[in-house]
Amino acid sequence: MRTFGILWFLLTILIFPAGQALAHFGMVIPSDSMVMQGESKTVVLKLSFSHPFEAEGMDLIKPTVFSVMANGEKKDLLGDLKKVQVMNHTAWKVNYKVKRPGVYIFYMEPKPYREPAEDCFIVHYTKTVVTAFGDDEGWDEEIGLKTEIVPLSKPFGLYAGNVFQGIVKLDGKPVPYAQVEVEYYNKNGKAKAPTDYMVTQTIKADRNGLFTYAAPRAGWWGFAALNQADFKLKHAGEEKDVELGAVIWVKFHDMK
Repeated sequence: MRTFGILWFLLTILIFPAGQALAHFGMVIPSDSMVMQGESKTVVLKLSFSHPFEAEGMDLIKPTVFSVMANGEKKDLLGDLKKVQVMNHTAWKVNYKVKRPGVYIFYMEPKPYREPAEDCFIVHYTKTVVTAFGDDEGWDEEIGLKTEIVPLSKPFGLYAGNVFQGIVKLDGKPVPYAQVEVEYYNKNGKAKAPTDYMVTQTIKADRNGLFTYAAPRAGWWGFAALNQADFKLKHAGEEKDVELGAVIWVKFHDMK
């Protein structure tokens, strides 16, 4: 019995290596979240799928939807996407030229991702907000996605340590006590988590779907609110659960 226990312990180390985080994040990261006068008017957006703190990528099939909403109007950008590599995996990018003041909400709906480890599919509706030339109206508008995080804090112009608040919605309704995973985009690998528990932080929304988080470090932070879909998808002839993620990426800045 003791021998079996030792073998099982060694097997779990091999299967679940130390430091491995299982949180997935759809990512839409712009080169600039605040376009100012005198700066380049072209914003480069990269779409990917990853474990952002560990900078471990996964292949992202070309999304089903990639669009921008500005001044109440939506524009399809799917045809403008070009295949690139992010974290050594298939990703996508677009060069978007900002032509007028406004708040630009970029969002994607990816194709379902099959996750063998969890025996389910994952669909992360992901968005980010870019403001241009001093305009800051409309940053809290809802796109109307299957699930999304509606910001209550302005999702740009934030200092590290500022609080970010949002409401988790599913089918247009707030989700009481929704679970929200939070992760830092550790692009250069300089951030080190004291323990595996701190790679992905998890908070819960209140009964009105409202959550609050104060980012301790400058950079891009992802917020992913997770809910199980009311439908299933088939794999190998069997119906599997679908995890729906409402994801928003927000940048925090150092005060200099």
